Amino acid sequence: MNKPSTRPPGTEPLALSIAQLDADPHGVFRRYRHLTPLLKRENLGYIAIRAADMEPLAFDPRTRQIETEQLAARGIHSGPLVELWSNSMLFANGGEHRRRRAPMSRAFAFKLIEQMRPRIRAAALAIIEQHLQAGELDFLGDFASAIPARIIANILGIPAADVPHFTELVYSVSRSLSFSYAPSEIQGMQDSAQQLMTYVDGLLGARGAALNNEFLATFLMTVSEAGNVSAAEILSQIVTIIIAGSDTTRGAIAVQVALLLQHREQWDAVCADPALIPGAVSESLRYEPVVGSFPRFTLEDIEMDGYLVPRNSILSLSTLSAMRDPGQYVDPDRFNIRRTDHPRRHLIFGLGVHRCLGEILARAELEESLAALVNRLPQLQLAGKPPSLQGHGGIRRIDGMRVQWASPRG
Repeated sequence: MNKPSTRPPGTEPLALSIAQLDADPHGVFRRYRHLTPLLKRENLGYIAIRAADMEPLAFDPRTRQIETEQLAARGIHSGPLVELWSNSMLFANGGEHRRRRAPMSRAFAFKLIEQMRPRIRAAALAIIEQHLQAGELDFLGDFASAIPARIIANILGIPAADVPHFTELVYSVSRSLSFSYAPSEIQGMQDSAQQLMTYVDGLLGARGAALNNEFLATFLMTVSEAGNVSAAEILSQIVTIIIAGSDTTRGAIAVQVALLLQHREQWDAVCADPALIPGAVSESLRYEPVVGSFPRFTLEDIEMDGYLVPRNSILSLSTLSAMRDPGQYVDPDRFNIRRTDHPRRHLIFGLGVHRCLGEILARAELEESLAALVNRLPQLQLAGKPPSLQGHGGIRRIDGMRVQWASPRG
């Protein structure tokens, strides 16, 4: 990160528009990664694009987790989105972050999440059986979206009838965690954030029901014992978990199946040997991540290879670029489920104290849903064009995906 440079200190990085970055993010990062450690997103901060810089920047005391600066950069200074994210552990630092995260960490005990695996497999198989005779499926809408929605609803005790509307709200609010949205979309995201918080407030307000739910009971008991988490913060932590546990997993389930079906020999290998499933999940998360970057905020000027990131700037750490960096991976643009050079801690789940609390749950959902598909529908194939992911950072968006099959097993 601090190697000698012939550039004059303080050189401004190349500036690209959101449209340029979104049009072909892998191509843009591939073109510039060996030339520069940084790109500038016009009027919206800087992007670190080399794998070697991710961890040093994440732990650099001259940076901190972004708070509401990303919203402010898009002209959002008040309203439900600001209320939600300003009270969330996701966008907090230091003691405030620890205070908000601790009760949720206890509720997300490993044992509780591991016990969800049979439920996840059962949910996936039930969806397959429901559509089995039809021979085709709206994979994104009826499978990939349904798995995390049903599981988070199960964890929180949300009635099944509420799941479709609840899911729509979640996907709308998650748009605010990206740079790739139009100003005309902001009011819709604000409305969805308000509706989602009102819904969860009602869920928590039914205290008798909440205390009969293992997850909520543990969370509320821990909060009560601590006595230092406000009602607004309690609400925001639940909403944060719902959003984090729904939209990203939805996209990742669709992406991993699409990638495997486009690399048929690797799909067939997984069908023949389910022991390959964890590797297939890890490689899919690397090759086409649904989380394109993690945001930091600079407290001081930071110089990288002669380029300057000024203090008080948004600095995105690009997972999208880092996980295709040839300095980290052999043949990085090749999809290879037998890859052996994954880091011990997968970058997609973040770094440091903000590493994703739901990593174990996300892996369980990805692995169990894939296991159900390869077992029940080994002849699965894409119907129509493969899905594409839009966006170069934050939570990326996936378009539609349909699948079909001829003669399922059993």
